[in-house]
Amino acid sequence: MSFTAEWLAMREPYDTQSRSRALVDRLASVTAFRSALTILDLGSGTGSMMRHLAPHLRPPQHWLLADHDASLLALAEPPGLAVTAETRVVDLVLDLDELPWETVDLVTASALLDLVSAHWLDQLLERCLAANAGLYAALNYDGRIAWAPAHADDEWITGCFNRHQTTDKGFGPALGPACAERAADLYRHATWLVETASSDWRLTPSDTDFQRALIDDITGAAMAIEGAQQSRITEWQTWRLEAVADGRSHLTMGHTDVLALPAELGR
Repeated sequence: MSFTAEWLAMREPYDTQSRSRALVDRLASVTAFRSALTILDLGSGTGSMMRHLAPHLRPPQHWLLADHDASLLALAEPPGLAVTAETRVVDLVLDLDELPWETVDLVTASALLDLVSAHWLDQLLERCLAANAGLYAALNYDGRIAWAPAHADDEWITGCFNRHQTTDKGFGPALGPACAERAADLYRHATWLVETASSDWRLTPSDTDFQRALIDDITGAAMAIEGAQQSRITEWQTWRLEAVADGRSHLTMGHTDVLALPAELGR
């Protein structure tokens, strides 16, 4: 699944303000004793995770940014002199073993786990366990969408969207809204210390462009699932866009951040 640089730039400020500060502070605390950190960022895009997280962690840091899209990786720049970065164009489905797991202290991902399959998540766990590398996975969509003012079809549309989130995004049948809970359970079963926290997008009437983009995205997903209900879906879309245009629309979209640490590191 591919994303444009324009979409990633639009969502980045909302991601930044939504990620759980408590989990970032926790991660900073448990890694503060390290003389250096090597961080593998999966599905890096333009490097938004590095831009957000690096200022909170003790330097020096070396980031390995892994993504299938070379044009997005070309836009990634390290934030600060004590942070270095290299990029790796890699197919995260086929080529996980090509990454240098033996050198990694921490694996990060942003808005990725809801796109992957249960099998892929199992593979990630195996590699993190073998490398004794912690995991910080932020902004995992968890199935919750709340609108104000309400429309009678909000719940139905959300259900369509959530069903679409479990279709194949390139990794096999996607975990979708179940991803954060699944990841937390896997790492707890491995006796790692796991913490989760909400990282919801909370959009107000001033966030018009982002709300419009999300409405169009949700509409497209609903059409893909319930194409026979096109007029019903279009009516909902029109009503929602009018609420945005009138300055009446609020949207909360649920996400969950996951931090999983080896027991000896997390204490």
